[in-house]
Amino acid sequence: MELIRCKLSTLMGRDRKKIQDVCNETGLARNTVANLYRDVATRVDYNTMDKLCRMFGCGVGDLFEISGDDGLAP
Repeated sequence: MELIRCKLSTLMGRDRKKIQDVCNETGLARNTVANLYRDVATRVDYNTMDKLCRMFGCGVGDLFEISGDDGLAP
């Protein structure tokens, strides 16, 4: 059961960005961006979160959400 979900694909869709656009604008590796886009990343470092949040003008809570039926989220 996944507790944390990445919403990068939603933010990219909102801004009509492709994976390569995100790589070019942030300097992040394509594999890193693709794994977050597909929500299959197993870890994310602070630098990556910082670059994505700055690019999309959002906070960490906009990039990631807690989900699941463990009582942590509605």
